[in-house]
Amino acid sequence: MTSPDDTPGTPVRAAGCVLWRRSPVDGALELCLVHRPKYDDWSWPKGKLKHDEEPLAGALREVAEETGCTAVPGPELPTLHYLADGRPKQVRYWAAEATGGTFLPTDEVDRICWLTPEAARPRLTRPGDRDLVDALLRVLHLTWAAPART
Repeated sequence: MTSPDDTPGTPVRAAGCVLWRRSPVDGALELCLVHRPKYDDWSWPKGKLKHDEEPLAGALREVAEETGCTAVPGPELPTLHYLADGRPKQVRYWAAEATGGTFLPTDEVDRICWLTPEAARPRLTRPGDRDLVDALLRVLHLTWAAPART
């Protein structure tokens, strides 16, 4: 039996988070990227929604599954639209602050890395994912400059 999401031409529904934290070393903003060995790419934690799953709930589930992190969701970020395997895909994103957890590698995500926004941007494989760095900075009201030291 196919679900409505399996209808040809219907966008694949997915959700994820731009996961952030303050560095435990110096307090600088760090963003979490995940490495998917199946695609050999770096992206944000995200995944397909389960049938009737609310997008934000799915985004937080994917963060937990892929990074081991618990997170507090913030504002919604822009939705990305692209083709995946010839089928339209719609991924809704939220800013989310990591609040704890421990990463354990899986077949789906074998590595994560915490990078400054400047370092995260070129590491992201999909150009559209890079736009979410700026979107996150806007909602957090941050600039590229490091926090001022007194």
